[in-house]
Amino acid sequence: MRLNQLLKAKIHHARVSYANPDYVGSIEIDHELMERIGIVDGELVHVWAVDHTSRITTYAFGGPRGVVGLNGGAAHHFKAGDRLVIAAFCMSDEPVTPTMILVDENNQFVREMEPFTVHG
Repeated sequence: MRLNQLLKAKIHHARVSYANPDYVGSIEIDHELMERIGIVDGELVHVWAVDHTSRITTYAFGGPRGVVGLNGGAAHHFKAGDRLVIAAFCMSDEPVTPTMILVDENNQFVREMEPFTVHG
């Protein structure tokens, strides 16, 4: 058996609500969004800036509705208002269809996105 690391979940255009370097690490994400796409507390996530070049990995934990906050060292890479892509991966020997969602400027669910659609 050969395992591949495959995309399982992605949130497009989340907005940073706060950046707190004094908290001990991680990203806080609206728990309803986490549940919708299947990310669990403590799961490794990739966080990619949309409007600049910062990219980090950290663990996620659920928070209040509408909140996406960067803590600890991660807070030095992002500021309130930055747009993000948050992605989680899984190991599988079978194809995985990722759950991908788009959120608005208040981190509210807008719609599910079709995985791997090319826009041109």
